Amino acid sequence: MQPDLSALDAFLDDRGADGYLVFADAEDSTQRYVSGFDAPDPYLTLYDGDVHLLVSSLEYGRAKKDSDAASVSRHADYDYGAKVDEYGHEEAGDRVVVEFLDEHDVDSVVTPDDFPLAEADAYRDLGASVTAERQGVVDDIRATKTTEEVEHIRDAQEANERAMARAEELVAEARVETGTDAGSGVLVHEGEVLTSEMVTREIELELLRHGYALDETIVACGADAADPHDRGSGPLRADESIIVDIFPRSKETKYYADMTRTFVKGDPNDTVAEWYDLTQEAKEAAFDALEPGATGKEVHDAVCDVYEDAGWPTLRSDERTETGFIHSTGHGVGLDIHEGPSLSPRGEELEPGHVVTIEPGLYDPEFGGVRIEDIAVVTEDGYENFTDYPEELVVE
Repeated sequence: MQPDLSALDAFLDDRGADGYLVFADAEDSTQRYVSGFDAPDPYLTLYDGDVHLLVSSLEYGRAKKDSDAASVSRHADYDYGAKVDEYGHEEAGDRVVVEFLDEHDVDSVVTPDDFPLAEADAYRDLGASVTAERQGVVDDIRATKTTEEVEHIRDAQEANERAMARAEELVAEARVETGTDAGSGVLVHEGEVLTSEMVTREIELELLRHGYALDETIVACGADAADPHDRGSGPLRADESIIVDIFPRSKETKYYADMTRTFVKGDPNDTVAEWYDLTQEAKEAAFDALEPGATGKEVHDAVCDVYEDAGWPTLRSDERTETGFIHSTGHGVGLDIHEGPSLSPRGEELEPGHVVTIEPGLYDPEFGGVRIEDIAVVTEDGYENFTDYPEELVVE
């Protein structure tokens, strides 16, 4: 994929800088996006209108073959061994970088705000001008997805839905057991108490079968579900809400998807049932507000209106509340699971190509939690929802 970095060109012109410098491995999304290369160890990317890579000898052949960089260099090209003998390992590497910059007629660079401080100081000591930026210029570029990126996320969402179906299947197949050591009302699947950990494992296995993986997921029941980021643990119980939030990443493209559903095996209490209906209404209100030119704040406000009109607190109505709607409405998704734009009180104008989640929810340890989450792309005339998974609270 060849990203459009014209906004980065304009940024460098405004800053009077010769280039943009990234030093990280490819797990860093800025590095992967700008460099177009995937390596597990840190390497250097210089953008000066073209992409130039400085990599280790180990990665040199693959970088020349797999990347679209205008040039690929290795440390050996700058007499690294002789520099190590003269200056020691660390300073030798710093001198190689400064020579690499000189070779491309680059005297001044701007870096991401998480650029390593030790390296930046060393390059300055050797005469380079290095300034960190905090505007997130590459983050802003990444927020607007290309057609290819949208397809990567769409594919990830399809895998996500297969994994969600497996999680729901386990809950549906479970029976309610009243005589186990774990206590009454636990779910039992094929003679074994069904736990968050077991459902998580099956989610992971289903994703791996289709080339996707995740570092962690959320399968949270009862009081655990009242904390939006509690991963969940232990037995799943009847009549209590079970929040399943899956955010897989493609092992090939590295793009994420994100989806949440809430299930109850048995009979939900009246509060959880009310919350579920309200959360569906809040999600619909958010989608009604989602369009190019709207702001993330306006989408978030639409959700708050629904909850507040029904008498439930939000952080908008009470910034200190610990129950009710206690998070933002959504976030961007791409090479990171959380990226721009934001659907929150600080959310700015939405543009075609922005991929966002819509995930309203209500929480209280006394009752548990409810969250429903879809993922969609903003289009020229509205949005396209990638999510094609049913919403049913009670699992039969």
